[in-house]
Amino acid sequence: MDFSFTEEQLMIQDVARRIAREKIAPSAEHFDRTGEFPLENIRLLGENGLMGIEVPLEYGGAGMDPIAYVLAMIEVAAGDAAHSTIMSVNNSLFCSGILKNGTEAQKQKYVRAIAEGSAIGAFALTEPQSGSDATAMRCRAVRQTDGSFIINGKKSWITSGPVAKYIVLFAMSEPEKGSRGITAFMIDTGRPGFHRGKTEPKLGIRASATCEIEFADYVVQPDEVLGKEGDGFKTAMSVLDTGRIGIASQAVGLARAAYEATLAYVKERKAFGQPIGAFQMTQAKIADMKCKLDAATLLTLRAAWLKGQGQRFTTEASMAKLTASEAAMWIAHQAVQIHAGMGYSKEMPLERYFRDAKITEIYEGTSEIQRLVIARNETGIR
Repeated sequence: MDFSFTEEQLMIQDVARRIAREKIAPSAEHFDRTGEFPLENIRLLGENGLMGIEVPLEYGGAGMDPIAYVLAMIEVAAGDAAHSTIMSVNNSLFCSGILKNGTEAQKQKYVRAIAEGSAIGAFALTEPQSGSDATAMRCRAVRQTDGSFIINGKKSWITSGPVAKYIVLFAMSEPEKGSRGITAFMIDTGRPGFHRGKTEPKLGIRASATCEIEFADYVVQPDEVLGKEGDGFKTAMSVLDTGRIGIASQAVGLARAAYEATLAYVKERKAFGQPIGAFQMTQAKIADMKCKLDAATLLTLRAAWLKGQGQRFTTEASMAKLTASEAAMWIAHQAVQIHAGMGYSKEMPLERYFRDAKITEIYEGTSEIQRLVIARNETGIR
């Protein structure tokens, strides 16, 4: 197997690393503390092609492959997980679905703005009463005689919802058909009938703004339907496969940051006359952290490689997301433990890594859902 990267992949990794180290990491504590949206940093990522890495050049993107996306995501997440959340939504959840299912006009209008960093995109699937069970959604899209749709309902936990210009929305257009009655729509948040709720006060990734959104007689025109009517659920699941590679990458970057901080600390911190890295219990933790980090990295790269080859990658994306998210949580936990009191202090970023890591086990499919996906695909039993 060839584990080397191309010159182009290394180039975008280097760009992401530079921005993460020079701009994102130094400001991460501020944005975590205040909860402000890091607009200038996000614009900088967009200007450098990082908001549309897999988007073709003709739509304003970098025109690169899934491996390049993973490498860049890891670097940004190592700087700050919240920034990588915004980057992941724009790349994975917003752009990929439109590129696969949208018309040429939709790609030019919606994808270009997000890929170039001039606007923020969002993905609206979850509702207050339906998280993992997406088919239980109550948001309704009623077809009118002129071919338009009237949308009413709520969506919750919408990442970038407070600042998004465009949103990919999933609503029931034919409730009697269940999952086959869900349709995807393009939403312009500047139009009448769209309302944003309060920004959610979250445990972690606090700079990534999240809110509830509501539609009250919002009118969608026929050319704003994304893909075929009734194919929305299929579109959502396909997009989530791609999104799980993004979250796995985020988890790897976060885990790497926690691991590297710990590795440096155990060499410097002394107890009983020697570095704490000399103690066998500490060494065992370091060894386990390294193994989990590398396993997560390789599984994530494998899923990205399969996607780039045009092969099925649903199971592999779930394996990467499950392994990487649980590795990030475990590594962050051990990092805090090894740092002891300093790990618990806000003077160091370890407690932020710990808080940020938890969400990777929850969004874009909980760890429990990932296990279901993997097991069902392996056994063929639904």
